[in-house]
Formats: sequence, structure tokens, C-alpha cells
Amino acid sequence: MSIRLTVEGHVARVTIDRPEVLNALDDEATTQLEAVWQRLEADAGIRAIVLTGSGERAFCAGADMRAAGRTGLHYWAHAHPTGFGGLSLRTTLDIPVIARVNGHALGGGLEMMLGCDILVAAEDATFGLTEPRVGRLPLDGGMVLLQRQIGYRAATAMLLTGRRIPAAEALACGLVNEVAPHGDLDAAVDRWLADILACAPLSLRAIKQTVRRTAQLSPQEAQALRLPAVVACLASEDGEEGVRAFREKRAPAWAGR
Repeated sequence: MSIRLTVEGHVARVTIDRPEVLNALDDEATTQLEAVWQRLEADAGIRAIVLTGSGERAFCAGADMRAAGRTGLHYWAHAHPTGFGGLSLRTTLDIPVIARVNGHALGGGLEMMLGCDILVAAEDATFGLTEPRVGRLPLDGGMVLLQRQIGYRAATAMLLTGRRIPAAEALACGLVNEVAPHGDLDAAVDRWLADILACAPLSLRAIKQTVRRTAQLSPQEAQALRLPAVVACLASEDGEEGVRAFREKRAPAWAGR
């Protein structure tokens, strides 16, 4: 298997296990990732996901160019609606996703990273939408997501040069949340996980669903929506438990319902 999934408690860890090609994705790995996301979407017990690459060199170097037999036009015409790795444009995964960026995130790998919610990077990681340097385009969200997440100037500087930026620059422009030495990467991810798990899972699902599905609406239009996850949160037992725990000065015991 090119994709490894492990579940411990309420946390799922997804690893792209193709280090020999810098964790680049071919069709088989993409199919496996799609199956993983569908499985996790259906699991109400999962409260957080960590996505990473195998080894220390790369998070994901994008599409496996050695396996690419299609033209760019053919790829565009048959693009998957959920984007690169089934994640960059996915709007149905309401679980918080942390990207553990253990190395280079290039091309589709960066696009997949843009589909995550919290980004923790190794200090020697690099980031780039390098497609223009091989005559291609970042079709799976790079051209539309990057400027919405980090701002126009920083985005066009990357998009119109195809250059890689180091982790420190990625942090400065808001592309990642935290940078850590390789030896401290897991500890940094665990801190973010602890903060996520301290929150009511239905609250986080409702927040992510709202953020992801209303980005292009006006504030008034977004506020008027009655999204399913919002309704489920407001009607949940956890909403009552949180208030009780606050009054009783104890940690809440989230039931996820």
C-alpha cells in the first residue's frame, strides 16, 4: 500500500509512503487516498487527522512525473472535483486536518497542504508551485487557493516564478502555522492535537463546515445558512456538557453527540 492509515483513540494518521519518489502520487496512491478520506468522513469517532509523508525528505512532491501519461489538457478535462490527493478542494471532510510537513511540499503536494487546516513544518521544508517550470499549471487549487490563504503579493510571487520558498518565509507570509526542528516536529504536532481534542468535536466540525462552505458568500449569506453540522452542534448533548463543566470547574467529557 502506498498510503498508510492508523487510528489511535480519536486521532487518525495518514502517511504517504512513497519515499523513493519523494512521496509523489501516482493514480494508485490517489485512489487509496480517496478511499481513506471517505472512510474518515464516515467515522464519527475521529476528531483529528494528521497527514504526513514518509521519511524526512518530502511531505509530497506532487504528481509522479514518471507515471504521467496524460497531457495537461487531458488532466484538466478529467480533474477530480476534490482536487489533488482528494483533499485540496474537498469540502466534505469536516474533521480538522493537521499537515505534518516533514519535508518538501511541491506542486500538488503544496496544493494538498492547502486543503489542510493547521500546518506544522520542519525547519528545512520547502514550498513551491513549480508547475510553470515544467510547462504545466497548478490546476488542483494552487491558482485559486493560495492567494486566498496568504494574500495576493506573496501568492503571485510564488505562482509567477515557480520558485521554492524556505520554511521561515512560509511562516512569515502565513502559509504555515509553526516551524520546528525535525526532532521537535512530532511534539509540535502533538501540542496542536491536544488543543483540538480539548474542544467539543461537534463544535469543530460545525466551524470547519462553515469556514469551508461559505468562503465565497457575503457575511449575511453565510450567516443565514443552516448547515447540517451547525444544527447538530447546537442540538448536541456536548453543548450542555460544556456549560456544566464550566460551572463545575472541571474538564468537559465530550461524547461527540
